[in-house]
Amino acid sequence: MSRDWSDLIKKMPKRLAPSMAKDHPNLPVIKEEGCYYYGLDGKKYLDFTSGIAVANTGHRHPKIVQAIKEAADQLTHGPSGVIIYESILRLADELAEILPGNLDCFFFANSGTEAVEGAIKLAKYVTRRPYVVSFIGCFHGRSLGALSVTSSKSKYRKYVQPSHLTYQLPYANTAECPPGMDAETYCIEKLEKDFATLFKHQVTPEEVACVIVEPVLGEGGYIIPPKGWLHKLREICNRYQILLIFDEVQTGFGRTGEWFAAQTFGVTPDIMAIAKGIASGLPLSATVASQELMQQWPLGSHGTTFGGNPIACSVALATLAVIKEERLIENAREMGAYAVEKLQQLKAKHPLIGSIRAVGLMIGIEIVDPVTKAPDGDALIKILDIALRKGVLFYLCGNHGEVIRMVPPLTVSKEQIDEGLRLLDEAMTEFETSQVLA
Repeated sequence: MSRDWSDLIKKMPKRLAPSMAKDHPNLPVIKEEGCYYYGLDGKKYLDFTSGIAVANTGHRHPKIVQAIKEAADQLTHGPSGVIIYESILRLADELAEILPGNLDCFFFANSGTEAVEGAIKLAKYVTRRPYVVSFIGCFHGRSLGALSVTSSKSKYRKYVQPSHLTYQLPYANTAECPPGMDAETYCIEKLEKDFATLFKHQVTPEEVACVIVEPVLGEGGYIIPPKGWLHKLREICNRYQILLIFDEVQTGFGRTGEWFAAQTFGVTPDIMAIAKGIASGLPLSATVASQELMQQWPLGSHGTTFGGNPIACSVALATLAVIKEERLIENAREMGAYAVEKLQQLKAKHPLIGSIRAVGLMIGIEIVDPVTKAPDGDALIKILDIALRKGVLFYLCGNHGEVIRMVPPLTVSKEQIDEGLRLLDEAMTEFETSQVLA
């Protein structure tokens, strides 16, 4: 492929849908390696996005590249069920060893959205109940079924309000806790009250098939709930025989410092949706449940042409091996703690930093107005643009786009964290100076 395709970039507004091509920052790159992107402009960029929590093993890890090549020599496509192949069976077997509880049976698909769709369909099918409860601020995808439980931003539903009837409750928010009250206790008591109100006024618990939740709020702002809140949610679902679904698309495969957030928080759901980091950048996902639950979902009730692609499954196996061999889960815990320590130092220096939200290497840095402390998405974009110019790539999240999303590959080193946060520090200083001069 040509190394100079700047002429094609000029055509991008005509050739690519705005919903695909207008994201931030649209950096033209020609290569990726480890924790870095190499730009068309000849510059090297430190990547603190890992493809939005996908490249957990780093970009183009040699063992991942080798797995792609070896798998392509054998099979490139295999509609599972029409044929069957070793990689999909071996992957299911190895995933069953690392997933929590009795989650050991899989429906493989291609994307996180598809995994969520499968999870909701499975729950409705086996319970014979029509309704779903989700939480305000969660992101579960943009297809109509997944969109019915997505509420991180209202723009995702604009003009395409899904017909599926769902109910949304507030997500845990320790910042709302009244002074003098324990934040975890507050969140637990509020959750119990919210469900009681829902069941009293809108829907009976006997009609609810499932509750779906992100164990850590992702696109909605990297909100980390108290452990007790998730335990209470598990208890409520048990009480009414409602299935609990964890959307671990972004939190999975070591991101939170364990294989899955379910293990980080000590709560096992009935169904999980997994994707993103599963295959180091190749499209693959899975709806996961126990054999007992999956056996109630018969042939024809769900299907796929491309799900569980043999190359993707082979790469997923290589991904699991790399995570284990290179102790990337341990590195996520260690480097996450180190990054938070450094960020606390930046917070003391820059009043535009609000809260720092972190679990493992899933880190959110809130940007606020230094005086009013209100979320400031406009300032965030300017800071990210300056940081990119200096050579480090971050992404954003939050309802107002006010949270810097820091999700480097799990291979990241102390030196790379130092480098990236030094450049972020410089970017914030430059932004603050420009505000004073203005």
